[in-house]
Amino acid sequence: MYKIWLLFDPRRALIALFVFLFALALLIHFILLSTNRFNWLDGPQPTMSAPQNSALPASKG
Repeated sequence: MYKIWLLFDPRRALIALFVFLFALALLIHFILLSTNRFNWLDGPQPTMSAPQNSALPASKG
């Protein structure tokens, strides 16, 4: 394992890793905030539901 760190500068590799993980975390949080179910700031928004009309005629009897 130590030979890997001989190939890469540890400071640059760790900084790049932290920057990547931070950007990934921001992306995931913004994706979740854009959904209706997981938006913890505004809460769930009421959705426009279509009227429940039946295509079949009412049965008599």
